Amino acid sequence: MGRHGTIAGRKAAQDSKRAAMFTKYAKAITVAAKDGGDPDYNASLRLAIEKAKAISMPNDNIQRAIKKGTGELGGASYEEMTFEGYGLGGVAVIVEALTDNSNRTTSSVRSTFDKYGGNLGTPGCVSYMFNSKGVLVIDNEDGDLDEDTVMDAALEAGADDMVNEGDSFVIYTDPADFADVLSGMKDAGYEFVEADIEKVPTVEATPKPEDMKRLSKMINLLEENEDVQKVHHNCAVELLDE
Repeated sequence: MGRHGTIAGRKAAQDSKRAAMFTKYAKAITVAAKDGGDPDYNASLRLAIEKAKAISMPNDNIQRAIKKGTGELGGASYEEMTFEGYGLGGVAVIVEALTDNSNRTTSSVRSTFDKYGGNLGTPGCVSYMFNSKGVLVIDNEDGDLDEDTVMDAALEAGADDMVNEGDSFVIYTDPADFADVLSGMKDAGYEFVEADIEKVPTVEATPKPEDMKRLSKMINLLEENEDVQKVHHNCAVELLDE
């Protein structure tokens, strides 16, 4: 992800894509549960469950996904895939996918890049421009939350840093500490607009205005792909809601 959008934009995107998000998170839980169905002894599963709960995924969905992963229920076998490349304006893009058909997913992702002026590259061609971070976003659109109070709670929970973006507080953690920080902040009474492990760009790209429509369309279509779990990019301006 590049520049953080407004809280209103985040909420609208989350609401419109909630069903798709549930499907994506269920896949992640199923994959993690292959190494054991007890989150107390499976850190990857615990993290996947915490992320699903952060977007209010029903517990029945979570338990069903776990049972698929442990073999108690039938289900597809998913393969993890990562694609790296560039969109218009030199914007670096990383696409993470879970798929039961690698040929289908590769063809679809490549076609989307090609159609909108992007180029798929080789593994590692853009990932060096990103750092993995846990990112938790708290809504402060009404200005009711005190920055120092939220900061103290975040640091006590184990966060690395917090940024006040005006209508939201964005908390950053080491990926290994993400689940503990998420749990600690929830125990302190905070709710999240977003909570996930992100690729945070260390270098940003600023496309020309005339490139923004096609770039936004490419990113949005990639995010809508049922096999795609996450799309990260380093665009310095907020994408258009196409």
